[in-house]
Amino acid sequence: QVQLVESGGGLVQPGGSLRLSCAASGRASSTSGLAWFRQGPGQEREFVAAISWYGSTAYADPVKGRFTISRDNAKNTLSLQMNKLKPEDTAVYYCAAENRGAVAPRTRIYEYDYWGQGTQVTVSS
Repeated sequence: QVQLVESGGGLVQPGGSLRLSCAASGRASSTSGLAWFRQGPGQEREFVAAISWYGSTAYADPVKGRFTISRDNAKNTLSLQMNKLKPEDTAVYYCAAENRGAVAPRTRIYEYDYWGQGTQVTVSS
């Protein structure tokens, strides 16, 4: 089993920045792909960004150029740097991990095996 714990959420004004972190424990060394998903009020969970073990990345179109995903394999941590935040970025952000050995970053919910509890990000003036 792998446990994922997110942190770093909060309230920020439009145009501001936040950095989310996700700490993996348990059998964290068995994970390969990592990702961030989000779920806004009354919306379905959606893909935000993903990173493979080797560092290849993928981003959803709405966040390209504003968000940056990164990982530290030695520390079993995942980060999401979010800049130029918009009100539509308001959501609960979830960290996800898969242990299927994917080479390329995965973008679909069903491709991930472990999920964190989520951290709230609110963008509002």
